[in-house]
Amino acid sequence: MSAPTLFISDLHLDGSRPEITEQFLTFLRGEARGAQALYILGDLFEVWIGDDDPDDDKRRIQEALRDLTRSGVPCYVMHGNRDFLIGERFCKKTGCQLIQDGTVVAINGRRVALLHGDTLCTDDRDYQRLRRIVRNPLVKFVFRRMSLKQRQKLAEKIRAGSKAHIESSMETIMDVNADAVMQAFAKYRVDLIIHGHTHRPAVHTLQFKQQPATRIVLGDWYTQGSVLRWKDADYQLSTLHRPQT
Repeated sequence: MSAPTLFISDLHLDGSRPEITEQFLTFLRGEARGAQALYILGDLFEVWIGDDDPDDDKRRIQEALRDLTRSGVPCYVMHGNRDFLIGERFCKKTGCQLIQDGTVVAINGRRVALLHGDTLCTDDRDYQRLRRIVRNPLVKFVFRRMSLKQRQKLAEKIRAGSKAHIESSMETIMDVNADAVMQAFAKYRVDLIIHGHTHRPAVHTLQFKQQPATRIVLGDWYTQGSVLRWKDADYQLSTLHRPQT
């Protein structure tokens, strides 16, 4: 039997939540070492202001990722809505490889589309408008040329704005749109999609063009870990319980 391929997302690692960081570091040093590959589908960090961020917690995480990739386990990282400024220096430091939202991979001979998941939440029009702005290459170019202090202040404003938006928005518009999901199946020509972002872990079985299709939603790591293990022809979405301190 082959080693499992692991999928995680939405860890939102941040110095204010050290328990999540410790659980992730334990995961990297433990289960991930036995994986065929590790895919991180966005929002690894609560905020990433640039590859030059000197934050000690982020440095520890990068070192742990480097140890994992040096051990022979490939690690693929996708931008989320919180860490879209992860760039080449991060990849050089960690050995991770950046992959695009909507990357299609072959897992045990099956075509699978990997997304962060925010592009499926089309009912949240305010968020989609903001996403188009911050993902614009020119805007990212400007961000990266701001001073570290300027980016830190901007990140605080973005975080506060995001929190206010979540609190004021209806739960329904922050979940996926059914039509957007169908369009994604058609666009990527797959019958299985794996994504995060919504923090609603589940395995959804549906019909696409009168054929069975599956959408797997990864969970966040706020109160416990979440991992999808894919081994041979079987996959399982599991909770990683966090030790009580």
